[in-house]
Amino acid sequence: MAASADIPPMSSARDKVVSAAEAVRLIRDGDSVAVGGFGGQCFPEELTIALERRFLESGTPHDLGIIFAVAQGDRRGRGLDRICHPGLISRAIGGHWGMSPAIQKLAVGNEIAAHNLPQGVLSQLFRDTAAGKPGLLTHVGLDTFVDPRLGGGKVNERTTEDLVELITLGGNEFLFYKALPMDVALLRGTTADPDGNITMEREALTLEALSIATAAHNAGGLVIVQVERLAEAGSLCPRDVKIPGVLVDCVVVAERDHHWQTFGTRYSPAYSGELRRVPLHTLAPLPLNERKVIARRAALELRVNSVVNLGVGMPEGIAAVATEERIVDYLTLTAEPGVIGGMPAGGADFGVAVNAQAVLDQPYQFDFYDGGGLDAAFLGMAQSDRDGNVNVSRFGSRLAGSGGFINISQNAKQVIFLGTFLAPSRTAVLDGQVVVEHGPAAAKFVDAVEQRTFSGAQAVRTGQPVLYITDRCVFRLTADGLQLTEVAPGIDVDRDILAHMPFEPLLEGDPAVMDARLFTPDPMGLKDQLLSVPMPARMTYDDTRNVFFLNMEGLAPATPAEVETIRAAIESRLIRIGRKVHLVANYDNFTLPTDLRDLYARSIQDFAERFYLSASRYSTSSFMRLKLHDHLAGRGVAPHIYENRAEALANLRVD
Repeated sequence: MAASADIPPMSSARDKVVSAAEAVRLIRDGDSVAVGGFGGQCFPEELTIALERRFLESGTPHDLGIIFAVAQGDRRGRGLDRICHPGLISRAIGGHWGMSPAIQKLAVGNEIAAHNLPQGVLSQLFRDTAAGKPGLLTHVGLDTFVDPRLGGGKVNERTTEDLVELITLGGNEFLFYKALPMDVALLRGTTADPDGNITMEREALTLEALSIATAAHNAGGLVIVQVERLAEAGSLCPRDVKIPGVLVDCVVVAERDHHWQTFGTRYSPAYSGELRRVPLHTLAPLPLNERKVIARRAALELRVNSVVNLGVGMPEGIAAVATEERIVDYLTLTAEPGVIGGMPAGGADFGVAVNAQAVLDQPYQFDFYDGGGLDAAFLGMAQSDRDGNVNVSRFGSRLAGSGGFINISQNAKQVIFLGTFLAPSRTAVLDGQVVVEHGPAAAKFVDAVEQRTFSGAQAVRTGQPVLYITDRCVFRLTADGLQLTEVAPGIDVDRDILAHMPFEPLLEGDPAVMDARLFTPDPMGLKDQLLSVPMPARMTYDDTRNVFFLNMEGLAPATPAEVETIRAAIESRLIRIGRKVHLVANYDNFTLPTDLRDLYARSIQDFAERFYLSASRYSTSSFMRLKLHDHLAGRGVAPHIYENRAEALANLRVD
């Protein structure tokens, strides 16, 4: 039979470009809506404005569920604040809530059901939900407020649904986070073609745009993407497409004022990578105050070639100190929404960076973090207690949320918390000393934190080193609680520290005086120190456990004389200890020419026979583990090299 001439040919393409009002009209009452964005980055503002307008004019849609990794907003009415009208939202699941006061108010006021889950968990849940998995199994969150034994992440009494389960596998505890319900995805990109293919070349971040779009699409839901411009069909480079058109239902071209790159910057080519390199040496140094003192003390913990996360707030100052000290090029700074390398931005631009080496989708950044990729994390500290627990997420009627804090703090090889000793600090820096000013201030070291965002006990169990740096002093986490290790010049321990604590920290003799360079206006000379750590500073002895810590990180002896210098220094220290010890040695970034390896292995064999009861060595480099293993085995020395400090400590044979 011949085809009817009345039947038109099928179209090879569908024009998905609609107005914002037409797009949000498709959202139904009760839908679960996943909103993309990180604070003020990559946020589909045009779509939320249209959603707000529809609700105010018609009363629909109502009783929506909102899902976000980081609440989008500027604390001044933009972002999620626009849609926090009574009746519009009935429930929310979020990671960080601090940038949207209105949604905080709904949750804390018991007006909506609300869960606070780790930001990294949520970003990965978007991806796992897209794949049709029942949820996410992870160690992240154990012994914190998201652990079902401590509340399961429920924010208020109205919240009854259990989203987190405790599971034991192989004798180990894990948390299982249930997959996310998603009916609608509100996302953002840069350029779209009529088929709905989306690129993100002018965005500072890519976040979990693909994962959210896939999850909503695979659930039979609706995917709406806001862009700033259109392209002809077939004109986009396929490698530049971040969200393929097969996942997209509607494309909305935003007004210019509703498509800022961040809520702090209309557009910066440095943030998008359009401008590849931005000079950093012209950045002004921080003023010499308590915040700079804390950032400087934290910077003393930096190591060459380390991969670092800097949290929001006070830790941002470390980047400024590293720039002033000319050591940024020796580090890899990262930010949790996906930035690796470069200089992280602060304030309303937090989360992006200039001169970045790479920008990953956020779920993959947290894969890197959760698997132990961070050498050190520098995070804010709002409240801490006698057991080393830290709270940054909930304070009475204020719901900041955990954000990426739980993922980062639990998985970094070393974590350093930063914060003033009191709030406000009541300190000033004058003539190389800290001067305490009079006036009311709240204690930040308390008997028990209001909410446990970081577990001191969990850190002790895993052998994670933890420091708490303030403007007045420094504490170290031990198995018996916080130990006061350093005090700023000018500070009286009894009057200025202990009098403001409800518990007495551990004291072993007189605490050391904090480095004098922290309190002077001139640069500290950190570059020379970072590139040349003296051997005495690389050796620490814990007499309570009889453990000798040896830090060989970054050393690169090139001659027999240099190997002998290292050997003699270690031998001298071990002789002074006066008894056999358990060794824990760090070989990260340690290099040794082939012709010196046998000489070095002989000294290790000699020490093993004379000084060591047992030895645990570790290196994150698989190449170094292989080479060191071969040379130790050839000398009859226990050859196993662990991947990190926690494993080395866990396998230490201490009697």
